[in-house]
Amino acid sequence: MSESPLFQRRRFLGLVLAGTLVPVGVSACAAGGGSDTPADSAPTGEVSDTNPFGVGEGAAVEAVIFDGGYGTDYVSAVAAAYADLHKGGKLTVAPSTQISQQMQPRFVGGNPPDLLDNSGANAIGLATIAKQLEDLAPLTKAKNTEGDVIADTLYPGMLDDGYYDGRLVQLNYVLTVYGLWYSKSLFDANGWKAPTTWDDVLALGASAKTAGKYLFCWGKEAASYYLTLAVESAIKEGGDEVRVKLGNLDADAWSHPAVQAVFAKMEQAVQAGYFLPGGAGTQFTAAQAQWTQGQQAVLYPSGSWIENEMKSQTAADFQMTGCPAPAVSSGAAMPAESFHASAGEPFVVPSQAKNKAGGMETLRLMLSKEGATNFAKAKLSSTIVKGTVPADAFGSTALASQVAMLDAAGENTFTFNFNDIYGFTSQNNVLWNSFLSGELDAAGLTSGLQKQFDDTRADDSVVKVKVS
Repeated sequence: MSESPLFQRRRFLGLVLAGTLVPVGVSACAAGGGSDTPADSAPTGEVSDTNPFGVGEGAAVEAVIFDGGYGTDYVSAVAAAYADLHKGGKLTVAPSTQISQQMQPRFVGGNPPDLLDNSGANAIGLATIAKQLEDLAPLTKAKNTEGDVIADTLYPGMLDDGYYDGRLVQLNYVLTVYGLWYSKSLFDANGWKAPTTWDDVLALGASAKTAGKYLFCWGKEAASYYLTLAVESAIKEGGDEVRVKLGNLDADAWSHPAVQAVFAKMEQAVQAGYFLPGGAGTQFTAAQAQWTQGQQAVLYPSGSWIENEMKSQTAADFQMTGCPAPAVSSGAAMPAESFHASAGEPFVVPSQAKNKAGGMETLRLMLSKEGATNFAKAKLSSTIVKGTVPADAFGSTALASQVAMLDAAGENTFTFNFNDIYGFTSQNNVLWNSFLSGELDAAGLTSGLQKQFDDTRADDSVVKVKVS
């Protein structure tokens, strides 16, 4: 099996950095149950630089898009361009938050959509469907609508996480910065500083409690955000050894001293009452509003989609700002400026789609300079396409802080994606809801997480990705 470069230190220096909406259930029912129409049955057209995949005139495209932090309108936004280029061809965008539940039966039935954003807590594990996906290498070699080869327009390393068993089977569209997020105006008013170690975090928790606030909050569907935070902290503390052990599902991965040190600090925060109670029974955006609008909590771990996701539920003059996840100690293996950065929102083109050429073409339009700039402006987050965020970051303090984090980190960024590859997110939510509620201790959390790894490692039907 070919090794894919799932991890490389990324250098993002120089970062200056509509369709018809239908309920996904309707789309699934309309196409459901083993269609008699063969895959790739859409009209075909002449291949050229402006039509690199040979999309036929009037060929329709069905795209199922995860309706999360970025919404779905950024895909709908290229519908007009698709229709202009392909003689009225219609791009239909179906939003979904239940990707696995709604799409797996369609993969089994041989009638998947032409384009799928396989994201969110209910995403399909990539290992489950990888063999049923198109190789997207031809997309990266095609020219965008401005006439530039797409691969030449992307930030370095942004395709790496999309490889599985030697093929580029998913394209992660959004450059995602992960870390802790806070209100700069609230911090300034209280004389608080962004924490760099877990002792800083705990001290902030004590100060917040004195001010009548909690340190953290969480929602039931996003409890695993705290797994992401824990892994980020452990990798900073223990270095590449931690990342490699976790990525390879090692038998002792979750018992690594750096991981256990982070779990111990998090358990201390839980026992001290620094987590806003009731998260396991609270819908995740409602929980996030307890932070952004009610300001009941002062820190929240997330990716850079968080500003857009909560823009309608954020207090005035909140000044959302990001900072790197903390290490355990000041003597960590990686510098304080290091953080988790990767490409997110994984798009795939199913091989049995009726119009897979149209699926590829939709991605080509999204990867144009115009499409990527429109996304950055509307969503206040950068795509993997270079040169689409101006110096003023469209007036966003969160986006400006991302630029500052990237500049400060230089080459000291890292990533991991074992959750996406092996589909652990739903299981992890169960474990982390129990842990954050104080019902499960660090030893029980460790045991549950390790069992997932051990069961998957022993399953010969799952192709393993070697991380080095």
